[in-house]
Amino acid sequence: MERVLTGGKGIVRPKTKIVCTLGPASRSVGMIERLLKAGMNVARFNLSHGSHAYHQQTLDNLRTAMLNTGILCAVMLDTKGPEIRTGFLKHGKPIQLIQGKEITISTDYSIKGDENTICMSYKKLAQDLKPGSVILCSDGTITFTVLDCDKELGLVHCRCDNSAVLGERKNVNLPGVVVDLPTLTDKDKEDILQWGVPNKVDMIALSFVRKGSDLVEVRKLLGKHGNNTLLMSKVENQEGVTNFDDILANSDAFMVARGDLGMEIPIEKIFLAQKLMILKANIQGKPVVTATQMLESMIKSPRRLEPKPLMLPMRFSMVPTVSC
Repeated sequence: MERVLTGGKGIVRPKTKIVCTLGPASRSVGMIERLLKAGMNVARFNLSHGSHAYHQQTLDNLRTAMLNTGILCAVMLDTKGPEIRTGFLKHGKPIQLIQGKEITISTDYSIKGDENTICMSYKKLAQDLKPGSVILCSDGTITFTVLDCDKELGLVHCRCDNSAVLGERKNVNLPGVVVDLPTLTDKDKEDILQWGVPNKVDMIALSFVRKGSDLVEVRKLLGKHGNNTLLMSKVENQEGVTNFDDILANSDAFMVARGDLGMEIPIEKIFLAQKLMILKANIQGKPVVTATQMLESMIKSPRRLEPKPLMLPMRFSMVPTVSC
């Protein structure tokens, strides 16, 4: 009551907030209490991994920790979103890719891959690519250059640009390619309606948003339940950057997802794209988050100058997100 009478004098309320992903090492009540006391403002639940029961237990622990500490924290549901992945391999064993060797990529996801042929989950791969196109696998650690495409058979013949080991079900990026995939997958709809809505999450972070109409579709799905739920758009590809103004106009908040975005646009343009998107979000008064590899280098061997990248987010009133 004293704070009410004094108007909160002397109480520091930083404009820059912190989003934390609650993972296996940070989901206990005790650890969440420590995170709340350390300044966690939003708890992110990554629905790309784990079952509903797993996330429910974590959410219950979060709410217990909030009661114990008296500190409030928002809940964010982060959808898996549409993605392209490599397929399964013969005998389930990783394969060795050799630089300069040619390899065939099939859109028949039922085949088991080997050193000569692998498959990917995107049916229109042969239609959307052309000779000279680049395919990135496993977070950009493996690069293929397209030699030619057989649209009838759904085959893409490539050259491996570096030697590497490829495992099963690795993520795939197609820089500069407009892919024909829905923003909300069946799994995303299930996660939102069966877990997010019953738990009254505060915000939903939508992965791989490509245009403003994607947000309209999600609001229709939520119906009346969307009245108290913020929609946060994650721009993670070139199409999303191109349609940024339309996306921002239809979003309640915005996230600069630098991980996948860094594989979709030239690396030297990431900083400029990030700065411009933040500025536009600030002008419209919408919360904006910068994500992926925040403080990553400080985990094991911090240096004095490494907090410097955080000054840009703070300068523009952004919300950094870290994985815990």
